[in-house]
Amino acid sequence: MLRAACIVCRGMVNKHVVKEAKSPLQKLYAHTDHRFPRINIWRPLPSSSGRCYSSLSRLPLRRSRLLPVSLAFQTQRNFWVARLASRLLKLRYLVLGSAVGGGYTAKKTFDQWKEMFPDLSEYKWIVPDFVWELDEHINFDKLSKALPDSEELVKRLPDLQKLGESFSLLKEWLSSGPGGETAFKATDSQSFESSDKQYKKGLLGELILLQDQLKQHEEEARRAAGNINTGSPQQKRKATDKEKVDQLQEELLQTQLKYQRILERLEKENKDLRKLLLQKDDKGIHHRKLKKSLIDMYSEVLDILSDYDASYNTQDHLPRVIVVGDQSAGKTSVLEMIAQARIFPRGSGEMMTRSPVKVTLSEGPHHVAMFKDSSREFDLTKEADLAALRDEIEVRMRKSVKNGQTVSPETISLSVKGPGIQRMVLVDLPGVISTVTSGMAPDTKETIFSISKAYMQNPNAIILCIQDGSVDAERSIVTDLVSQMDPQGRRTIFVLTKVDLAEKNVASPSRIQQIIEGKLFPMKALGYFAVVTGKGNSSESIDSIKDYEEEFFQGSSLLKKGMLKAHQVTTKNLSLAVSDCFWKMVRASVEQQADAFKATRFNLETEWKNNYPRLRELDRSELFEKAKNEILDEVISLTQVTPKHWEEILQKTLWERVSTHVIENIYLPAAQTMNSGTFNTTVDIKLKQWTDKQLPNKAVEVAWETLQQEFSRFMTEQKGKEHDDIFDKLKEAVKEESIKRHKWNEQAEDSLRVIQHNALEDRSISDKQQWDAAIHFMEDTLKSRLKDTESVIRDMVGPDWRERWLSWISRNLEQNTRNETKNELEKMLKVNEDHPAYLASDEVTTVRKNLETRGVEVDPVLIKDTWHQVYRRHFLKTALGHCNLCRRGFYYYQRHFVDSELECNDVVLFWRIQRMLGITANTLRQQLTNSEVRRLEKNVKEVLEDFAEDNDKKVNMLTGKRVQLAEDLKKVREIQEKLEAFIEALHQEK
Repeated sequence: MLRAACIVCRGMVNKHVVKEAKSPLQKLYAHTDHRFPRINIWRPLPSSSGRCYSSLSRLPLRRSRLLPVSLAFQTQRNFWVARLASRLLKLRYLVLGSAVGGGYTAKKTFDQWKEMFPDLSEYKWIVPDFVWELDEHINFDKLSKALPDSEELVKRLPDLQKLGESFSLLKEWLSSGPGGETAFKATDSQSFESSDKQYKKGLLGELILLQDQLKQHEEEARRAAGNINTGSPQQKRKATDKEKVDQLQEELLQTQLKYQRILERLEKENKDLRKLLLQKDDKGIHHRKLKKSLIDMYSEVLDILSDYDASYNTQDHLPRVIVVGDQSAGKTSVLEMIAQARIFPRGSGEMMTRSPVKVTLSEGPHHVAMFKDSSREFDLTKEADLAALRDEIEVRMRKSVKNGQTVSPETISLSVKGPGIQRMVLVDLPGVISTVTSGMAPDTKETIFSISKAYMQNPNAIILCIQDGSVDAERSIVTDLVSQMDPQGRRTIFVLTKVDLAEKNVASPSRIQQIIEGKLFPMKALGYFAVVTGKGNSSESIDSIKDYEEEFFQGSSLLKKGMLKAHQVTTKNLSLAVSDCFWKMVRASVEQQADAFKATRFNLETEWKNNYPRLRELDRSELFEKAKNEILDEVISLTQVTPKHWEEILQKTLWERVSTHVIENIYLPAAQTMNSGTFNTTVDIKLKQWTDKQLPNKAVEVAWETLQQEFSRFMTEQKGKEHDDIFDKLKEAVKEESIKRHKWNEQAEDSLRVIQHNALEDRSISDKQQWDAAIHFMEDTLKSRLKDTESVIRDMVGPDWRERWLSWISRNLEQNTRNETKNELEKMLKVNEDHPAYLASDEVTTVRKNLETRGVEVDPVLIKDTWHQVYRRHFLKTALGHCNLCRRGFYYYQRHFVDSELECNDVVLFWRIQRMLGITANTLRQQLTNSEVRRLEKNVKEVLEDFAEDNDKKVNMLTGKRVQLAEDLKKVREIQEKLEAFIEALHQEK
């Protein structure tokens, strides 16, 4: 019975072995056991997202059928059924026990095999991002169902016997060759000049084995050096020991360089692949919406924080990489090597970095640069665009420096994208100086120190301390400054530049080793790096600098003698280390900053509700837009002013301006003539001269002032409860600037002169209504002038007797003198009412002598001045009386005053003046409404656009606690929202 059960089990096992004889793992173990010694081959475990490439475990299992067993009939009579059942039960236990034991053994073997694999999570970046996202876009269940049968799939698998031979060849590469030289040196060119197909198969395994080999060489070199140092002086002199150490050092260096080359090739391949993928994404091949990159989101937060006035005890503690160093220490060159482009202006020994430059580095398909406030892209692969970018940075730096200063705290924000660039935010600060030279502001040194301290005092800022290796370390200033700001060195990375010059000039190379090991300077740091940033030629390209740097370190004695380690050299390693440190700091601090701004937002919102419960939270830009709309509405209101209103204002204002000239220079001289002919001739000559020289210009001035007054009236008019006085200062500034820019059309004077001249030449009064209008205009004018003259005379002579008695006011000496002179002149006018307008010399003498007889000493100038006012009053009273006589003179006017003693030529003069004023007002009104108002509206719009672009103007025009509170609230909300979005994206990337 037991024999039959064994036959059954053997049949089952043989059947499965036949079907699965070609399983990859079984073949691999077969080759490993019989053909060559076992090699620890490290290969990455397939991730969950890549299971479609090894989905044999998903294939449907086939049930195995037991072989038919023919059992012989036992002739025993007693309990043959029980014996059969017991043996069958034993068979079941054997099968179950074998299954349990085999499963446990398989699990243990799998765990041991799994532990052989290294932790490759740090090399996750080698695999492109789209591979990890395949499970989101590909249905692996359907794919597994669509795969062929297991037997067919096994046939299609590669021959693992050939792979075993390849691994044996790999082992021969790693084994030592004759003469003590490693196989790396012999097969260096052959292995790297092989085809891309072979390179892709064994590159990762070779990299891992190189890592082990590197550790072994380091251990051997350390052990050999220790033996030599601890031995006797005679042993140190042995040449064999020294040769052995040199040989080990050489092998270690070659292994490190080999390791570095493989890493660079992997990075280059990854860079090309990511560039291709990004370009495909740009073309829409994957048909997915591109999101803003993580570093761009973070950079936007930093830009907003740079503009935010840090009130309410909320400070900017978000990480960024601060690049500090002595002047001409190579800060800018290091930053350019990290950015992979010569983007900064350069000078020999001259201060070029005059303001902080924030550079946001990110990965992209094309190598381009762009300013935060500009849409222009600079192609960094073209020399012309590079030169234009350098010029633009220099122009922006010089613009930021104001008021005779040398440096400025104003930050210039720049973003650089390109394939393979490490993501981070760097701030290049002006170089620290020890002495202020000629041409610099006296406070330049203190300003640079204050700017550097302001950035470095951020507890989460990473300080990239740049030290010039070609000068004496004792001359360094920046190391003391950095040690003050970060005494524990928890966020400082030290970089020694110009190591090539240092190796040539320094007498003791161990001094460089002391610097890199942190034993020479009192400052502490997270890491120490040595780099070479070129030969000092500004025309060198980044690629040539990289080649020179690699060539230098490959032949440098600093590496051969073990003074420097491979991971401490080259700007590539520096870039990787800085980026890694930056993102660790970001992940550790960003959530705390988000919570701080969340609390600040709550405080600001509470303060707004308590102080302005009925007002909307409008920031400065929103308030400006609201004020802009109100101003434009008020300008439009100018077009709605009625023509009658325009003409009334223009006519009234123009007559106020020219009435004095008409009375004093035209009417009064013409009234001194003896007959009407001479009167009309004098009037025509005076009017012609006035029209040619003064009148058109006066009319244009009146029109322009009238437009200003109406515009000001609409701008300053309060609109009840809706009026917001916060806009008053802005409206006044817009009004003044618009009026300043507005210029009246110069051709208006020429056309207006012709119109006015024609209007004044017309003497015809067509009806009685026009005659009465002229009489009324003349009477109002004369009464107004008489009232003004009476007021002037009253001020000259002082109060009359009634005011003196009732108000107890007395006259002074001058007023008494003028009063006596006025009385004497009035007596003269009573004797001769037709006296001319001017006093003769003998008349002045007579008046003076008469006054002297009464004891009043008077000057002739005072007599003439008093006569002018007395005669004006006399003339105006006479003219008013004549005006009353001419009310009924229209009949005589129609007959040209023939056979009449009444002459009303002065009425005709005032008619001509009145008609000219009406025509001029109408002409100016048409010009205002048709062109000038529209031009003024255009000027207002231009001024508003200029003010909108000038942030300083808006800050000066819109001020107050309400504006500042709304501005802070907006900024804090924006910062908090962007920080939360960044944190969410950061968690997704994890």
